Order: sequence, then C-alpha cells, then structure tokens
Amino acid sequence: MLRPRLSPVSENSETARDFLQCRVALFWKVKFFITLIGTGFATIGAIVNPGIGLLFPLGETVLAGFLWSLCRWGERSIRFSHVVDAGGLWVNSILGALAGRYMLAGFAHEHSLVSSEAIIVADGYASMMQLAGTAVIVAIRAALVPSRPRRTILVTALVGATLVLLSTVLVPVGGGGLAWRALDSVQSWLPANAAILWGFTVVMCAVISWVIYGLRKEVREARRFGQYVLEQKIGEGGMGVVYRAHHGMMRRPSAIKLLRGDPSDELNLQRFEREVQLTARLTHPNTITIFDYGRTSDGVFYYAMELLNGATLQRIVELDGPQTPGKVVRILTMACGALTEAHAIGLIHRDIKPANIMLCTQGGEFDVVKVLDFGLVKELEADQDTKLTGVNALTGTPQYMAPESLLNPQSVDARTDIYALGTVAYFLLAGVDVFTGKSVVEVCGKHLHQKPDPFSAHGVAIPAELEAVVFACLEKDPNSRPQSAAELRRRLEGCKVEPWDSDVARDWWRKHEPDLGSDAVPSASETRTIAVASSRRSFLEAVG
Repeated sequence: MLRPRLSPVSENSETARDFLQCRVALFWKVKFFITLIGTGFATIGAIVNPGIGLLFPLGETVLAGFLWSLCRWGERSIRFSHVVDAGGLWVNSILGALAGRYMLAGFAHEHSLVSSEAIIVADGYASMMQLAGTAVIVAIRAALVPSRPRRTILVTALVGATLVLLSTVLVPVGGGGLAWRALDSVQSWLPANAAILWGFTVVMCAVISWVIYGLRKEVREARRFGQYVLEQKIGEGGMGVVYRAHHGMMRRPSAIKLLRGDPSDELNLQRFEREVQLTARLTHPNTITIFDYGRTSDGVFYYAMELLNGATLQRIVELDGPQTPGKVVRILTMACGALTEAHAIGLIHRDIKPANIMLCTQGGEFDVVKVLDFGLVKELEADQDTKLTGVNALTGTPQYMAPESLLNPQSVDARTDIYALGTVAYFLLAGVDVFTGKSVVEVCGKHLHQKPDPFSAHGVAIPAELEAVVFACLEKDPNSRPQSAAELRRRLEGCKVEPWDSDVARDWWRKHEPDLGSDAVPSASETRTIAVASSRRSFLEAVG
C-alpha cells in the first residue's frame, strides 16, 4: 500500500504573495537609488554637453521609483508582482541600453572619433562595461526576488538579448546621434563576446536563484507540522507558542500551538496532550475548536485549532475602556454557554480571565465569544490531575482567582469559574481589575478578605440589577454565588440593560477593528498565569 504523498508547500498563499511583493519592492528600491546616482552623473555631463541622452537614465530612475511605489503600497497579486518584476526589468533594460548608446555617441563626438576602427574599439569597451553593470543588476534581482531557476534564466536571457541586440544595431553618427546599422555590416566578434559574457551571467543568476529558492523551500518544509504549514508567529501563552498556519491540502487557515520548552520533558508533554484531548471534547460554538494534534518526527507536540479574527477582552478594554452593560451581558451569556457545556462533562477551566476570552467576527456575525486555553483545566474525579499539576500547586492568574483556589486548590469546582467570570465582568464594566496590588501575595490577600469596591467608586454607573449579579459572583463563599453557569446566564438575561444588537456591534467593529489586530493569545502586557508549587503553608501565612 502506497503512503499518501504530502502536498508541496504552496507558493500561492497569502504569506507567499506578501513576501514576493515585498521582495519585488525591495529590488526596485535598490534599482531606484542605483539609477538615481547614475542620473546624477549624467546630469553633470549634460551640463557640459546637453543632449537627448539624459532622458533615458532619467526615465530609468522614474520607472524604478514608480514600480517601487506600486509594490510598496497596497496588496498586489502574485501575477502583478511577477509582471512588475520581469516586465519592468525588460523595459528598464531597454532604457539602459539606449542610455549607453547615447553615452557612446556623445563620447565619440566629444573626442572626434570618425574612423570605423576607433568607433569599434570604443563601442566594444562601452558595451562590455554596460553588460557588466547590467549583470550586477540582474544578480541583485536573482538574490532578492524569490524565483524558480527556470524563470530566472528566462528573465535574465531576455534582458541580455535586448541589451546585446540594441548595442549591435545602434551605432554613433556625427553630432552625437545614433543610427541603425545593417546586420550584415556587424563585426561578429562584438556580439559573440557579449553573448558569451551574458551566458556566464545567466548561469550565475540561475545558480543564485537555485540556492536561495531551494533554501527557502527547505525552510518552508521544515515548518510543516503534519498536514499544516506554519506561516508566522502570532503569540505565545504559558505553555506554548502559537503560529498562523494553513492546512496543506484544504487551504484552511488555522492556528498551530507548539509545546514550549524541552520536548523530552514527559510531564509537560502529558499535560499538553491532555489539554488537547479535554478541549477537543467540547463542541459549544463559544469554545475554540480543535482540528487536529500530533507529534513531529523529532518529538515536538502540536495541535491545530481554528484561527480567530478578533481580539481578547484584555485588548478591547485597553483600547476602548469600560464596556457598555448591554455588551457585557452579551459577552458573559455566551461565555456562560461555553462553561455550561464544560462543567456538564466535569471540566473546570480554572483560568478564566480577559486574556482567555476572545471577541471575534465569524461567519458574518459580530461579537462572537470564544473561550480559549483550557491548559489548566481540571477534570473532576480524575486522579491524574494531581500528578500533572502537583498536589500543592496554585494554578491560575492572581487577579482572577477565587478564594477557594488559593486556600485549597484541589477543592475547586464550577463555582470557581463563576467567581473568575465575575472578575472578568468587573474588569469589563469598570475598566480595571477587581483587586490590584504591588505583589501577588497582596492581590491574593484581597481576594480572601476584602470586598470589591462598588462601580461608582470608578465613576461607572450600571443598572443595580446587573451590579448585584456581578457582586454575587464575587462572593467569598462559593455557596453564596450562582451555583452554575446556566443559573448565571439566566440571571444575566433577566437584567434590564440597553440591548447590544448586531447593528451596534457592526458599527463598533468598523470603528475599532483596524486598531485591534489579532490577539488570540496573551500579549506581553497582559497578566500571566502562575503555577506555584512551593510551600502552601508559607503562602497562606503571607495572605493572612
């Protein structure tokens, strides 16, 4: 039985298109400054001997600058970039050949070269110099622009043929002008030598493209994980690094999470694999979807999940400040739906926070909530959880940890996530965390002993009914909170707030989306998850 062959890395992806456009723009930028210097020298010469010859180096400079600007701004297709690359270089070579011919004509006129022997010698010298300069340009192009060797051979040969032909049929005449020369009167040694020189140039450029194109292809293949191809890093979390990727056959955009650290660490591998298996059991539309997972031949563990277009609640509040009550109720009810499913099968998230809840645009809908990162999830009645997280480990993020998760981490249940969701609600409505402090110990102490400030202390006015629901979630005693995510959802839906409908959501996204970017994982400015396995006694003594 034959094994299915992996499809090659596509050269038509968005990343490949963007890379090609950037490299073509870079080439024309380099060409612009090279021709700009040449035009400067030509201008100095034209002051002494004015003539039409100045127009051609000036045209080269203008064309290079124009093509540079075309590729620098906006999004250009792969076909467009190829046309600008090859077509632009061909037109530029024509202008360069004409500039060289007029420079030769000016030289012949200035030095009174009238004999055919003298003009042939000058012509040979000028032609070889121009071929050498053009060879440098096409070599730069081969090094900068991603191109198959075959394409490089065709482009380089076309440029050389144009240059050799124009150098052969255009000869200087009296007065610094040019005239067509009949092919039967051409000295064969000049085009023959030029063709030989350019043949070496074609081979050189083909080798450059072959080496660089091959290395880049090897890099792309090295970034393949199963059927997925990595494109660019988009963030990192507590356990792994996340990359934008796509499926090699279905072209489906995805996000790939890779295990951080030493792949030989079996404990981390087990925890990472368990995270995938637990999350994959969840099917709620407000929970991030897992597509696939596996290990590479060298032991790197990865899993593929849906690629989200949006931003975390952390980023949204940083950008837009406190959110309206109607929007907060909409966000919380969707998050409750995701947690209801997880709690129903015995999974506790344990790290609900603004950085782990994402607001997206998906399927034409706005403000679609996705609950992320079940990496600290606790499976109720699972003995292996103690082995994987540690008996005395404190797992979570200090600003959003429930009191019982601090006092007895093994006693957490669904109401622990309810408390964390209450801290998220407070953050969304007030624009600040419910408790802050100069140290982790101080923040944890406030979770244990201090009541949250009313929203009015932050200059925020919200409906009393909604405030009561939020403070019920933040009760120190788990028995005083809503006892399930489903109950919390019902209470939220009963709050009388100004509706946050699809039209308002669409207007909000149109205004803020350009500034939000894509933020599927915690940024450097966001609060980090902690896992403290040191002495619980000293910790509890510190927090009182």
